[in-house]
Amino acid sequence: MPKKETKFDVIISGAGPAGSACATFLARKGIKVLVLDKARFPRDKTCGDAISGKSVSVIRELGLEKEIEKNYHAKIYGVTLSSPNGNMFTVDIPERQGLKSYGYCARREVFDNIVFQTASKEKNVTIMQRTQVTGLRIEGNVVKGITATSLENNEALEFDAKIVVGADGAHSPVASALGVNKVENEHYCTAVRAYYEGIGGLTDKIEIHFIDEVMPGYFWIFPLENGMANVGVGMLFSDLKKRNINLKHAMHNAMHNNALFKKRFANAKQAGEIKGWTLPLGSKRRKLAFNGAVLLGDAGSLIDPFSGEGVGNALTSAKLAAPVIEKALRTNDFSENTFKEYEENVWKELGPELETSYKMQRLGRYKWLLNFTIGKAARKKELRDLIAHSLVQEGAMKNLVSPLGLIRMFFL
Repeated sequence: MPKKETKFDVIISGAGPAGSACATFLARKGIKVLVLDKARFPRDKTCGDAISGKSVSVIRELGLEKEIEKNYHAKIYGVTLSSPNGNMFTVDIPERQGLKSYGYCARREVFDNIVFQTASKEKNVTIMQRTQVTGLRIEGNVVKGITATSLENNEALEFDAKIVVGADGAHSPVASALGVNKVENEHYCTAVRAYYEGIGGLTDKIEIHFIDEVMPGYFWIFPLENGMANVGVGMLFSDLKKRNINLKHAMHNAMHNNALFKKRFANAKQAGEIKGWTLPLGSKRRKLAFNGAVLLGDAGSLIDPFSGEGVGNALTSAKLAAPVIEKALRTNDFSENTFKEYEENVWKELGPELETSYKMQRLGRYKWLLNFTIGKAARKKELRDLIAHSLVQEGAMKNLVSPLGLIRMFFL
């Protein structure tokens, strides 16, 4: 039996979208990468399943769009919003360069496997599934590798690398080993979701509904393939504790008692169990760069504080990390100072959007403002267009929650 290789240029903990995308970008530059994941793909991941337009740009760079089109998915062309008093409006994603813009909704069991399989086909990538990262090998204050355990035979494993990438999710073992995994309740989101068939009135729009049952969170209906939908509710953990809300009960109450939904769910059937999860939000910045290591995606607490969407930011972080990792290998400099370039690029690219989303999250606490804004948008095309551009165009969202943007809402 050949001896197991233990030395790599880069070790990536986590084979989800961030880890697999980063592995693909690096492998295509001739870099030798080991990817470890505790699961075996395809695997489910509890999520809202929305894949934003931001994700699509990275998906295209990786050459994955045709693979998504061949697999189960729904194309998304807009968003429907409703307020606590029942006002509602729908907007299309604005066209870009005369072409219709869109995102996707795809079950993570499907989407993540597409990104994973792409990485696994790269000749410079070694994949080890059913392998749990247990810690980091640190010499002095520099990360030099990882320790792990095979979940197949309980074998203790150790691997060396010049760089370790933590792309291992909200409960990242790498972030924990680096001492940056603490998240305050006001920057932590908890949610539940289930799949349903037979919901009335599904369209090619995702639906976000601000309802009394989970204020200041929201209830969502995201269409999937073949008449299926991802349905769920989410709230900040701090608000959940204050209000002592059971999210499963709140979700069922919304579906069966709220006037907006009870007819639509009259013949709906649940497909699978209700699952819950927690997420560290990007409303509080987490350190991303270390001596010999970086954090990506959910492990880096890059989840949108308003929408809860994380795939787009995970893929973006992978794209931003790859050239800095390549540079570190080329210059043989694996210091925190080198990887600060990645961290700075992340906050330059995603920081303004995360800050604005946090402002929108806080504005969402004001029921009267949601009722006013959504009610007025239902009547005024100009305001619908302003919100549409703010939700989907990079850099535009900050204009909506600026003092001038709020004044415009009142006087449009």
